[in-house]
Parts: sequence; structure tokens; C-alpha cells
Amino acid sequence: MSFKVALIGYGYWGPKLARNIENSNSFHIEYIIDSSKKNLDNAKKVFPLSKLYLDYKKIDISNIDLVVISTPTKTHYHLAQYFLKNTNVLVEKPLALNKKDIIKLEKISKKNNKKLFVDYPFIFSGSIRYIKNIIINNRYGKLLEIESFREQAPIRKDSNVVWDLGVHDISILKFLLNKNPVKIQSLIYNTTKTKQKDTAYINLLYKNNLKVFIKNSWISPLKIRIIKFKFEKAIIICDENEPIYKLKVFTRKNNKTTIYKLELPEIDLSEPLFNLIQYVGKSIRTNSNRIFKNNFNLDITKVLERI
Repeated sequence: MSFKVALIGYGYWGPKLARNIENSNSFHIEYIIDSSKKNLDNAKKVFPLSKLYLDYKKIDISNIDLVVISTPTKTHYHLAQYFLKNTNVLVEKPLALNKKDIIKLEKISKKNNKKLFVDYPFIFSGSIRYIKNIIINNRYGKLLEIESFREQAPIRKDSNVVWDLGVHDISILKFLLNKNPVKIQSLIYNTTKTKQKDTAYINLLYKNNLKVFIKNSWISPLKIRIIKFKFEKAIIICDENEPIYKLKVFTRKNNKTTIYKLELPEIDLSEPLFNLIQYVGKSIRTNSNRIFKNNFNLDITKVLERI
């Protein structure tokens, strides 16, 4: 069974979502909506059979199984609440810029028995799933520290670097640890004359004295996506920019030696966005939404607001 999709927004992220939606056996893109005629012309070249509209209100919602929203952040809440009354919705991160809007959207979703998904791509990556199993099985002892460096991305005008890049780190932490930090310290500022703050240094403290350091910055000559997990018996470095060996596991015999043994574990190298789309399809078919239940979106937003 192939579900019908309406994709709203075909600018920067929309084409990436569209490609993975169309590559999935679960979905077919029925509509593409964008307020830019240029973007619609680009969409027509790739999806000649899809119906194109400048105005989202012109589509037949009763004929749609999933609406995918890939538009500026400030429009997410309005669009999501409009469509959730009639169909399932997948929204590009962040879902909204405050917890009040998240609560409202979750209520609308529940009231109308429709599913609400958010595109936190890295929680669907093979590397983060591998780390999750390491933590659950306590393979390398207690998790002591996490350091994350996420640098270089398009400069946004509608949200600062925390809501753009930091949302990846906070969603990963929520997925891995299933809890929120007890203490937050942050420094957010501009290094260039951008409308929104472009750089952030964030320190988080969790129960059991787990310390997390995050650096987010739009301004960098290199694209960096590195997370370091320090366990009692190993250090795991995750580099999402690596094409194959995204994870490097360094182990040592004891705390007295500085000699490490390197392991390169096999992980699922499927594109995280594709895994997300597969998850959404399965959730609609089985009438479930395992990952996004229990205030997952709300907890992430609460931490982002505090930062």
C-alpha cells in the first residue's frame, strides 16, 4: 500500500525529503506546494507527475495520508495545526520555537487521532542506534562525558544556531539517555553580523554526574559533525561526515595506560532520512508512534528554551 503525500516547501531541505519519500515503497508524492514559482519549476523537473501549487489551501486534504512540512521555522506551528485536524504530519526540525506551541500541537494530534512526527534525522542514523545499544547493554561501563562539535550550516534568519544545529544534539541526547539535564549553562553570541546568534557553547549536567559539552556554529570553513562518548572502558568517536567508518571505538586495558586499541564496528549505513521515512510509513500502517510518545518533542523543546 502506497500512502499519498503532500510536501510543503521545496527549497533547501524539501528536495532531500522528497527524494527519500519517493525512494520509499510506502509513499507517493501527490502534491508539492511552494510559494516560489522557481522552486516549483525545479520540483516539476524531478517529479513531473506530482501536482504543483503555490497555495497549500488549494489541495484536497481528504485525499492525503501524510503532509510533510519543510518551510521556515516560524511557519511550522501554523501549518502543522492546520493539517493535523485532517491527516498525519511530519515537520522539519524544530517543530516550534516554544513549549506552548508544542503542547497545543500534541493536543490537536491526540484529539484528531493523527500522528505527529518531527525530522530529527540523526536519531535514525545507524551510528546513533549503535551507541544506544552500547549504553543499554552497559558494554563499556558508565558513560562519563559527551562532547559534540557541530559546525558549518546555512545561516538562518528565523531562528538562531541553537534551534538550527543544537536541536540535533538535544534530540540525540534525549533519544540516547531518555532524560533531560538537571543543570544548563550556555553562552550564545554572534561572530559575524548575522540577524540571529551564530555560535553557542553549551554545558549540560545530567544525573549520575554525566557531563555534556556542545559547540554549535554556523561560521566555519569546515563542516564538522563529531560526537565523542567517553565511557569507563572506551572512548567512541562518531563522525557523521565519514562515508563508511562513522564510528571509531578506542579501548584500553586499564586506566594506567594511554595505549588504545582501535575497533571499527559495522553499522547500518542507510541514509538517516530514509530510515525516518520508513519509520513514518510503518507507524501509519501499524497505528503507532513509539519514538515520539511520552513528551519526546516537548522535552527537547524545554531544553532548547532553557538554553
